[in-house]
Amino acid sequence: MFDTPLRKVKDRVGAPLARRLSRVSPTTISLIGLVIALIAAWSAYRQIYFAAFALWILNRALDGLDGLLARMHNKQTDFGGYVDILTDFIAYAALPIGLVAGSPSNERYLALAFMLASFYINTASWMYLAAILEKRSQHGDDTPTTIVMPAGLIGGFETIIAFGAFTLFPAHLTTLYIIFAILVFITIAQRLIWAKRILT
Repeated sequence: MFDTPLRKVKDRVGAPLARRLSRVSPTTISLIGLVIALIAAWSAYRQIYFAAFALWILNRALDGLDGLLARMHNKQTDFGGYVDILTDFIAYAALPIGLVAGSPSNERYLALAFMLASFYINTASWMYLAAILEKRSQHGDDTPTTIVMPAGLIGGFETIIAFGAFTLFPAHLTTLYIIFAILVFITIAQRLIWAKRILT
């Protein structure tokens, strides 16, 4: 929901560092971010929650840096965009699983399954729609990401906040997972309504 208005702020904050990293591949940043995400998931599994939170924020910072680096130094490639989204989704799966595996219960596993199901359906809702928009040539030169991502209630910024809350308030994990999954399903419905209006 806030991704587009916050993008300029994020780019302005990250620009000084991105200028100094002109020789670094954006894909390298994506892969470093993936390693950090997996360490965050391991920390969550070990119930080192503050470390999991700090590593999660670092992972998200690197996720913002790779795209900025690519745009600033004219290193944008389709493969880089593909690696970026793939590493993102590994991070989105690993941290919630690590949290539940470290402190398991039937209720938590059910809430985890419900939330991951919402991610699964949400991914189909925007990725297939992005492919249709690309087919219709609605991906302009000013589009800041590799593919068009129709906005909704839950976007990247909201996911950062939610996952941060998961690591900071692990005692309430079941409730937090259910609430977030419901918000993701609302986003799916928003996107369906938008697609109905635009595509027909």
